[in-house]
Amino acid sequence: MIALLSRDIRLAFRAGGGATLALAFFASVAALVPLGIGPDLRLLARIAGGVLWIAAALAALLSLDRLFQSDFEDGSLDLIALSPQSLEATAIAKIAAHWLTTGLPLTALSPLLGLLFGLPPSGYPPLVLSLLIGTPAVSAIGAIGASLTLSIRRGGLILPLVVLPLLSPAVIFGAGAVIAALDGLSNGALGLLAAFSLVSVVLAPFACAAGVRLNLAG
Repeated sequence: MIALLSRDIRLAFRAGGGATLALAFFASVAALVPLGIGPDLRLLARIAGGVLWIAAALAALLSLDRLFQSDFEDGSLDLIALSPQSLEATAIAKIAAHWLTTGLPLTALSPLLGLLFGLPPSGYPPLVLSLLIGTPAVSAIGAIGASLTLSIRRGGLILPLVVLPLLSPAVIFGAGAVIAALDGLSNGALGLLAAFSLVSVVLAPFACAAGVRLNLAG
C-alpha cells in the first residue's frame, strides 16, 4: 500500500498528473466569481462558503478520471489485481493519494481565496475545517465513480454526472457550516459533514473494489 501510495503521489505531480491543474482550476473559479457578482462584500461573504465548496468539488473531479484509468490502460491494474494485496487495500491507497495531492492542497489554499470574498475572520475556521473534514468524502465518492466508469469510452465526461449528485450533502453541510459561523449560530453542519465523510470513506473501498472487478471481468 505504501509503495502504491508513493507512486500515485509522484504521478499526480508530474506533467499532466492533474494535481496542479486542480489547484489552478480552484483558484480560477474562486477569482472569477467576485468579478461576476460585483463589489458587494456582504453578499460575497455570504456566498463564499458555497462557492469555494463547489469550486473544490469540481476541481477534485479533474483528476479523478485518472485514478484507475491510466493503470487500466497500461495493464498495471491487472497486475495489481493479481497481487496478494486486495483491491480494497488498493482503493484505500488510491483514495488517500488523491486526497493528499488534491483535497489537502485545496484546503490549504482556501483561506487565501477567502480574502477575495471579504470573508470575515469568523468564517475562516469553519471553512478550513469543513474542507478538511469533507474533502476525503469527495475523493472517496469520486473513486467509486472512477471505478464504475473505468472501461467506458470517454468515461471522464460521464464521471461528473455520476459523482456530483452524491456530493450534494458535502457541499450543503460545508457551506452551511460557514454561514452558521457568520450568523453566530450552531446548526450542527460540521457534525453531519463528519458523519457523511466517515461513512463515505469506510464504504468507498468496497464499492471501488467491486467496480474494478466488474470492469476487469468484462
